[in-house]
Amino acid sequence: MNRADGGQCNFTALRKATRRVSQLYDAALAPSGLRSTQRAILIHIARAGTPTMGELAALLVLDRSALAHNLKPLERDGLVAVTVDPGDRRSRLVALTSLGTAKLDATTALWHDAQERFEAVFGREQAEALRATLAFIADDGFERAFAAARPF
Repeated sequence: MNRADGGQCNFTALRKATRRVSQLYDAALAPSGLRSTQRAILIHIARAGTPTMGELAALLVLDRSALAHNLKPLERDGLVAVTVDPGDRRSRLVALTSLGTAKLDATTALWHDAQERFEAVFGREQAEALRATLAFIADDGFERAFAAARPF
């Protein structure tokens, strides 16, 4: 495949960029022992309080089985607790433990460093525009519009 063909695919371009940024942030967070994906899960739990598995999966744009797979090491390491929802025994609640809160706090300076380095290279305004564009794509409305845009 020639470069022109590969440069046309939105999916490939997004995946390559995502992998690169993940590598950079993982390297920045390495001293903490967390990967960027794990920190993202912890920060979403912290912001949501004690979300259900379904709520957390929706916030992260993950299916529940992928979320469960990603939570296992965090639960094993004592950073999160997954419990039965007393209001609906079919549902599970996810909460940060005190160790999880401490780990999240310990990663804040490392994350800020990665953010500042990214924006120093990419540009602050461009980074803001990129986040806005990516938020638009990650929104459920984009998924609905994409499905409705079928030419048949």
